[in-house]
Amino acid sequence: MNEEQVRALRRVGRAWGRVSAQPAVWRRALPLEPDVGRFPVTAEAAPAWFGRLVPLPPLRTRAGDGRTAVEQGAPVPPAASRARRVLLGAPLASSAFVTERMRKLVALPVLSADALSSVAYGPEAMLAVLVLAGTVGLGYSLPVAAVIVLLMLAVGLSYRQTIRAYPHGGGSYIVAGDNLGPVPGLVAAAGLLTDYVLTVAVSIASGVAAITSALPGLTPWRVPLGVAVILVLLAGNLRGIRQAGALFAAPTYAFVVAMGALIAFGLVDAARGGFAAAPAPRVPVAEAVGLLLITRAFSSGATAMTGIEAISNAVPAFRPVEWRNARTTLTWMVGLLITMFAGIVVLSHLAGVVPRAQETVLSQLAHLAFGQGWGYVYVQAATAAVLLLAANTAYNDFPRVLSLLARDDYAPKVFLRLGDRLAYSNSIVLLSLAAAAVYVAFDGRTGALIPLYAVGVFLAFTLSQTGMVVHWWRRRDAHWRKSLVFNATGAVLSGLVLLTAGLSKFTSGAWVALIAIALFLWVTTRIQRHYAIAREALRLRPHAVDIPAATGTGPLAPAVRGGGAREDLEAEEIPEEVHHLSVVAIATLDLAAMRTLAYAASLAQPVLTVHISTTDEEARRFRAYWELWGDHLPLQIVLSPYRAVVAPLVHYIETLHRLHPDLTLTVLLPEVVTRRRRHRFLHSRTATRLRRALRRLPKIVITTVPFHLPT
Repeated sequence: MNEEQVRALRRVGRAWGRVSAQPAVWRRALPLEPDVGRFPVTAEAAPAWFGRLVPLPPLRTRAGDGRTAVEQGAPVPPAASRARRVLLGAPLASSAFVTERMRKLVALPVLSADALSSVAYGPEAMLAVLVLAGTVGLGYSLPVAAVIVLLMLAVGLSYRQTIRAYPHGGGSYIVAGDNLGPVPGLVAAAGLLTDYVLTVAVSIASGVAAITSALPGLTPWRVPLGVAVILVLLAGNLRGIRQAGALFAAPTYAFVVAMGALIAFGLVDAARGGFAAAPAPRVPVAEAVGLLLITRAFSSGATAMTGIEAISNAVPAFRPVEWRNARTTLTWMVGLLITMFAGIVVLSHLAGVVPRAQETVLSQLAHLAFGQGWGYVYVQAATAAVLLLAANTAYNDFPRVLSLLARDDYAPKVFLRLGDRLAYSNSIVLLSLAAAAVYVAFDGRTGALIPLYAVGVFLAFTLSQTGMVVHWWRRRDAHWRKSLVFNATGAVLSGLVLLTAGLSKFTSGAWVALIAIALFLWVTTRIQRHYAIAREALRLRPHAVDIPAATGTGPLAPAVRGGGAREDLEAEEIPEEVHHLSVVAIATLDLAAMRTLAYAASLAQPVLTVHISTTDEEARRFRAYWELWGDHLPLQIVLSPYRAVVAPLVHYIETLHRLHPDLTLTVLLPEVVTRRRRHRFLHSRTATRLRRALRRLPKIVITTVPFHLPT
């Protein structure tokens, strides 16, 4: 809360004090002991095999008479939930996030798989454009490749400066937003998210192409194979960061070894012939050599740079010291990328290899180096594996960017939620669905997807590097001139690639990426506008807060604590036989929460307020605000170490019910009601989930106190 909110909270608390009974009266009225125990810490929690909630050891609860009761927890979830837990693994406590950090040897394959694997299609995409001009066009392959290598080096050095300036993670969205403003930041985020979706589609399309080059009989199954791989990636990433790294590290390193062996064998063979280039096969000339052809080839070959930003965007995922390990990993990645890209282009030039529809360039080079033996099989298998799994880089960064957008109110808050395995599960599912749709729509063809690819990534590169130029110009700290030159060079070169890609590939499909970016801007700004309206409507204002009427200044006489259970728990026939407890569940102290508290107090029945905190810090902060308000009603804070909110609330209410089955529990929740149906998914639907979870238990009533937004 800001100072204005704190002052309003104090004034509201004083108003409550004038019309409500003393806090001690409300506490004496409680028919039960609200502290029913605690959730286990990490060391006490048994491994989970099913359900959303970590299987708890018998919950230690205290009955009203001080005796210790044993609560066995919730019933076993259905078979579908058990299968989900077996597939995805046991939930991890938030404290496990430290153990989920990546060391450099794991981070390199996880975060560099996209960039390193792009040498399998980047050089081929460049040659596929140059070959349109025949042998003369192929003669420009080395100069164009040299410019691309220079661009790789400049952008790599630029992102080293970005990591130094933003040691807590400096993706294009953060850098552009901090230094250029919110709109450029959103444009950069749009470019990144578009690029990540296409990374999955293009990587899988290229991997399937590598498989069908070696096994042509699988060509008709290209689309089902790609969709199956997306499902494998989905399951692997839902298991969490460390599991994904262990799963995807081996193929990346196998690919690096395969490329090293291929380049070494190829260069040794070329050395025997004095490095004389073999004549390329005669190909029909479809286009004359010109500036447009060269720029198209340059922008196509530059797709080999996609994924360079991944490391600077994922600095928090490294082990300490995070920024230093990230810079080291980035240096390794750029060095390997330049070596492999240059090596493939040089070998293609020396061997006279040209792109063919039935066989990839890498497959042709492997045939020349190893024939049909095990060497060829290993190169193709490693290439297919790394391409199919290179999409994992997008699975690491897409959720992180989307969570930053949700934090800043540009995306639904559901994308802030960490799943059981400390992964942004909702974002991972969204990425999988979008990538599968793109892959199927373009029939899994790499050539059809490449034109969409360069626009988004180089848009993000350009805005990020331009933002860094502004950053160094404003800061002017030690070595700022050198850093500014590095970032300015990266910005100019990235801007040139963006311009050439946008112009030369507009009719080939780049317009789709541009429309997607424009649509993204429209949607995110509308979401931010709605959240701004909701935040203003929910802001505490002294004269807008509901206060319980003075005629109902306190609860009725308390029910007997620990009352005996009746044989028929739902046999009450007259009002006097119903013993009430109102349980108010709130997340924040805003107008909606205050209205719910006032409504509960006005019923003149015992009231218990429950707040679920996911961290100790959040619990302390909420307790401080509650006492600032005046501590007028009993409060129970439940600490959930597994980030869940609804499940611990359900468990707590179930425990109250089992310890006091004679009580009728009325669970009250504030509900934000929107005027437009499309805005509903932007807000929590806790009441619906509670009703579904608790409907099997008698004498539990779920009700909501609506708060209507003005628009």
